[in-house]
Amino acid sequence: MTGRGVVVREAVGKDLPAIAEIEAATFSRPWSRATFTGLLDRSEAELLVASDGGSVVGYLVLLTGPGEAELANLAVSAGSRKRGIGKALLAAASEILLDKGIGCLYLAVRASNEKAIRLYERFGFSDVGTHRAYYQDPSEDARVLALELSGSPPSRGSSS
Repeated sequence: MTGRGVVVREAVGKDLPAIAEIEAATFSRPWSRATFTGLLDRSEAELLVASDGGSVVGYLVLLTGPGEAELANLAVSAGSRKRGIGKALLAAASEILLDKGIGCLYLAVRASNEKAIRLYERFGFSDVGTHRAYYQDPSEDARVLALELSGSPPSRGSSS
């Protein structure tokens, strides 16, 4: 998938340093590079990257199961935010899930992460619950959101 110079594709080994760098700069308890390496070979995992001019500027991790999937991780580099990259990653993930016959995508997000919550809500996710004290450093609740997938993913026309 392409748009405005950004390409969303499956991650490969050479993408891992950039993914790990974005992860470390984004999260208080980042996943290790080894975790991402392990995802490349898992049949129930999808690791997507968004690249711009050959440089990885964002990534997304899906974990799939029968009939549903979890959006386990999504991040965009600080310098590439507000360009629709998160939305492009979500649209590509939706297409993959629809192709696999998966009808629902869940995620957990820090309750205070208003920017991410706005992105997810604009994409069509809705609140389905709360995980108390789900996150550490600092301790915080997670909002659980779900997206019911239908025949076509949300439009990629407007940027987030």
